[in-house]
Amino acid sequence: MDSANITDAGHAAATIVTPPPTITAVTDGSQFPPTPPSEPVTSSTVALNKTDSGYSDSIMQMPATRHKHIWLITGPAGCGKTSVAEHLHDTFGLPYLEGDTFHTPTNVQKMASGQPLTDADRWDWLILLRETALKTLRLHQQQQPQPHPHESQEDSDPRQPPAPSGVIVTCSALKRKYRDVVRVAAYHHAADVRVHFIFLKASEAMLMDRVRARQDHYMKDYMVHSQFESLETPTLDEADVLSVDASGTSREVRELAVKVVRGVIEEDV
Repeated sequence: MDSANITDAGHAAATIVTPPPTITAVTDGSQFPPTPPSEPVTSSTVALNKTDSGYSDSIMQMPATRHKHIWLITGPAGCGKTSVAEHLHDTFGLPYLEGDTFHTPTNVQKMASGQPLTDADRWDWLILLRETALKTLRLHQQQQPQPHPHESQEDSDPRQPPAPSGVIVTCSALKRKYRDVVRVAAYHHAADVRVHFIFLKASEAMLMDRVRARQDHYMKDYMVHSQFESLETPTLDEADVLSVDASGTSREVRELAVKVVRGVIEEDV
């Protein structure tokens, strides 16, 4: 299947969102790659202003967007989902859901023993990720106190962070039907929410080498081949997919991801 040639392609204090206590999700850090620190970044806003040489690195208030955005960082094992998600989290100050921590212990045990997950294994996980992403956006919105009728927005409590313009989620989303599960968020909240899949694209051989270099991770190198067998590369009619070349260095891939996110934000102000 031909890969999509999608156009390249915000804000609260940075927050790491963990699964709710009623969900039996695995949170033992020894089984997963490191998650980003939970303390806030030095500023919750990042510049979008352009200079002659491109985007500046100065920190300033991001423009308000017309919609809330769910950014799914997708692709097979080894493509750099966590690295990209952490960088977007740090750059844009958005809440971040590490998809691996939402897997049930049974799913993690299966993957650690070399058994690919079935569709049945993934449904509840995908639904949980989707609903937690929506809940994150709604919770942040609900936390905003309404100003007094005679109080201007500028007079509101400056310590109260603004509602985030989106949330970052890592999820392999290998098959179209998996992506469709998350798309339901946009179908049910069409006036408010947009869903985007940042698809990190690289060859099977390259990702195999990357996974072999990992230490103490439940995803083994032979699982990469299994994931490529399951992979349904996004096609052109999946307009919410933003394809990013993940064959370069980690820094290059992160910068490409920032570029596509910025492009979407600029079009939604």
